[in-house]
Amino acid sequence: MAEAHEHLEELKELVATMGVPIMGSQMVNLLMPSPKYFVGSGKAEMIKQEALAQEANLIIIDDELTPAQQNNWEKLFGEAVIDRREVILDIFKQRARSREAVLQVELARLEYSLPRLKRMWTHLERQRGGAGFVGGAGEAQIEVDRRIVRNNIAQCKRELEAVRSQRATQRKARQGKPVPVAAIVGYTNSGKSTLLNTLTNAGVLAENKLFATLDPTTRRMVLPNNQEVLLTDTVGFIRKLPHMLVDAFKATLEESQQADFLIHVLDASHPAVLDHLAATEAVLEELGASHKPTVYVLNKMDLAVDEIALAELRSRLRPNVPTSMVTGRGLEELKLVLSDFTGTKLQPIVVRVPAARSDVSSFLYREGHVLNQRFDGDDNVLEVALDTKFHSRVAQFIEKGAVVE
Repeated sequence: MAEAHEHLEELKELVATMGVPIMGSQMVNLLMPSPKYFVGSGKAEMIKQEALAQEANLIIIDDELTPAQQNNWEKLFGEAVIDRREVILDIFKQRARSREAVLQVELARLEYSLPRLKRMWTHLERQRGGAGFVGGAGEAQIEVDRRIVRNNIAQCKRELEAVRSQRATQRKARQGKPVPVAAIVGYTNSGKSTLLNTLTNAGVLAENKLFATLDPTTRRMVLPNNQEVLLTDTVGFIRKLPHMLVDAFKATLEESQQADFLIHVLDASHPAVLDHLAATEAVLEELGASHKPTVYVLNKMDLAVDEIALAELRSRLRPNVPTSMVTGRGLEELKLVLSDFTGTKLQPIVVRVPAARSDVSSFLYREGHVLNQRFDGDDNVLEVALDTKFHSRVAQFIEKGAVVE
């Protein structure tokens, strides 16, 4: 029951993101789905009466309805009845900006609508009989529309293939340079875009809404070890993500497949964070990206209160970095962990450099990442994350027992 409640609350967030006011909600206990309405006939009638009492003109079911179930509902209610998939499709249509995202959404919508055309044309009689049509008895308008939709699907796929080819060319150019690529993945609204903005000043739309952005954005950043890395923000995942959207968005999500490693962002403050983790891992498994080396970012720590869930996350997911984009917690540690993932082992140390050895200070700033600096008399005391291969070059200046934890 608790899980069903979480799903219903998430549906409310989706509907709010879609921009539709919510008049009420109901939980339904089901032993098994009914073939006619998904819920039992008596419960369907009760929901209909409640919707009419609230003067609602739309009912949304938090599951996948078959075309027949959707048709039966709309006959019963006399108004529109949609399922979770259609809500997500509508949000994606609103949020798509790039040519690729628009094509992906259109393809998913066309494939969703194809088996549902019948309910849209039940009022039409068969027409356009005569010569030119096989069978001689005429062709239903629905068949005309099906052919149009299939042609549009084929056209979308052709255009998407052209976009994918272009993206493959761009990716090949990137891979020709020794720059590691990390894909930022995670459940929707976990803070992926905010993380990208914070690390790279990317300027990506980041709102406290589900699916705030759909288009992948790639930005370059320089890590503390002076290694460049490309960070790519990907579309967020969600429970009950329609399979057609997984297929349609593979061109976007394939950044996860091609990346050298993943940055998996989790909203550590969310009560269903473990479910979010499972949902994201399931999609990554389907994409063939679950084997990638992964850094886990436990985000929104300023809001996290469930110590048990946090302890489970920290013990289960390694390496992990607790962060907060609001307070800045964990960002420097995350940069160090990312440096390790690019093949360089950084170790924070404390170095005392005499004033006469400005060359040493310059070397540390050039090859390391200075975490803190203070002056003690004529000495320049630096806390610096430095690749272990360089430690011997500054060994005489390292303060014993002053390794930064």
